[in-house]
Amino acid sequence: MVGVFRRSLSFPNKNPNRPSQKPHISHHIRSISLPCRSHPLISEIKDEINGLRSWAATSKAQQQTSTTLSQGLTLLKDTHETLQHILNLPQTLESLRSHPLWLQNLLEDFLRFVDAFGIFQTSVMALKEEHSSAQMAIRKRDDSKVVAYVKAKNKISKEIENIVSVLRCVSLAQHQQHCTQQAPTSLVDAELRHVIADVMSVTVSVSAALFNGMAASFASRRLSWAQMVKLSRKGGRVKKDREGVEELRERDVVEMENLRNLKKKDDEEVRLILKKMRDLEERICAIENDTEKVLRALINSRVALLNLLTLTQ
Repeated sequence: MVGVFRRSLSFPNKNPNRPSQKPHISHHIRSISLPCRSHPLISEIKDEINGLRSWAATSKAQQQTSTTLSQGLTLLKDTHETLQHILNLPQTLESLRSHPLWLQNLLEDFLRFVDAFGIFQTSVMALKEEHSSAQMAIRKRDDSKVVAYVKAKNKISKEIENIVSVLRCVSLAQHQQHCTQQAPTSLVDAELRHVIADVMSVTVSVSAALFNGMAASFASRRLSWAQMVKLSRKGGRVKKDREGVEELRERDVVEMENLRNLKKKDDEEVRLILKKMRDLEERICAIENDTEKVLRALINSRVALLNLLTLTQ
């Protein structure tokens, strides 16, 4: 027996006196594709670039210490770690895909950064070894080895200062011209290119300030007899007329010992010198560790660029 199915009609339940739930839209409807907002990493790296520029400006205005050198290295490391994350974004691949020549220039300049900080790290390690040997010489009251330490320290300081010449080969003008002359394909493309160019520029300026500051901090200076007397009376510190800036710091202790006979000093004076030398060694070790982190960040950024180059080919 076949069942009988009744046909039913359904009408919309609308009240003619009630306005429609979706009123008629007479104005222009915008497209769903809104302007692309900046990626959070772009805003983050812009703040880090401004922090590096402030550090560089401050380092020119006042004498650098091991603390400020470590601070600059840490800021540079953080900036390049953020850049590495940006280089791994899909937007970056799309942006650099159409700029293979610029990508090649970035790779060459990052190689120069890696070379410069590799040499810098080697120099800092050599300085630490010489500093350890000098402490042993002071314990033994060996003036000849202290003199050798001062000479070796001066040589290392000059080597660090010469690293700046490697940075002069970085084509900053070419990076800036690429941002201004090449028409961007999108807002994201323009932002990425300007950010990368700014990172290259600030890396050069901050690295030069770091190398020059390190060379100046550990270079030997000749002390006058009046300065030596003041240094011995004030426990190793003499102030400049300008308030808050130290003219003579812990590093001047070794120069002073170079002019005087260690064998004529009593045990308390030697202990004071060794304490200052140990404190300075800790600061050198901190700079060495921070330099290693910067070098690792630069290498990782270059690896990210190499990956982009592989994907664009």
